[in-house]
Amino acid sequence: MKRSEFIALLAGAAALAAESARAQTAAPPVVGFLNAASAGPSEYLLVAFRAGLREAGLIEGRTVVVEARWAAGDFDRLPGLARELVAGRAAVIATGGGAVVAVTAQSVAGVTPIVFVMGTDPVKAGLVASLGRPGGTITGVLQNTTELASKRFNLLRDAVPGARHFGMLLNPANPNSAIQRSNIERDAARSGVRLTIVDVGGHSPFEPAFEALVRDGVDALLVGADPTFNARRETLVALAARHRLPAMHEWRVSATIGGLMSYGTVLPDMYRQAGGYVARILRGARPADLPIMQASRFELVVNLKTARALGLEIPALILAQADEVIE
Repeated sequence: MKRSEFIALLAGAAALAAESARAQTAAPPVVGFLNAASAGPSEYLLVAFRAGLREAGLIEGRTVVVEARWAAGDFDRLPGLARELVAGRAAVIATGGGAVVAVTAQSVAGVTPIVFVMGTDPVKAGLVASLGRPGGTITGVLQNTTELASKRFNLLRDAVPGARHFGMLLNPANPNSAIQRSNIERDAARSGVRLTIVDVGGHSPFEPAFEALVRDGVDALLVGADPTFNARRETLVALAARHRLPAMHEWRVSATIGGLMSYGTVLPDMYRQAGGYVARILRGARPADLPIMQASRFELVVNLKTARALGLEIPALILAQADEVIE
């Protein structure tokens, strides 16, 4: 080997070693996780998100760092929390808990990519150009939560065929509530049943709302889709039992702790998929080119122990549709 070739080989090896050393000492990218709910009751969503990152080959603490921010049901906190993540140099921000979280993050994130988990059509929310080609810096997973409100109402009506007066809880601070209200008012009118909707904030006491519903003679209750209602599910389930109100909830976790029924997407799956999308973006994919993923798995859970405690006999047709029956 010529001396010049040997020197060039040594220089190349040195450059490669330096590059490898820089890669090993470079700080891993930061991923922001912004959610409207509370950390404790909704921690399982962050666990699922981290699982999605891990399945995509990212190791937390080594190849990625996750910084979580929880609004604890206070939507007014979202802008400040989003700014914290941007100031912390988040390479991608994952949002959950409704369209308002994604919209808020987008308003302060600048060019930082966003991956959302939400239940409202992101095209109608003005977040993306289309489901197939989002454009811009935002993409994510669509749960179809808001659109499932009608399905939940009809399932509850079929499960409690004697009910002629339905109640509904909505959080007026959540923009999705307006769509749910409109859909359920339409469905109740078509079904010829009475409907009483009570607005209750995510941090407000629920007892007065239940007392108002009982006073009004409500036979069954539909709990609106809202991250703070999910976070406070134990209180809602306990109050429904105390006031002997058959209640339909959004997520299966409410049925497993004593709620009569739940119908919705498999929420942890949505967050796992979001983790996978974040990993792709960190590796160079553009959000504009990543189509909006849509929920394909839905589950109906019926708690027969609760039905018996309420003196209800759930129709066989409902039980046949159920993905899980808790005995």
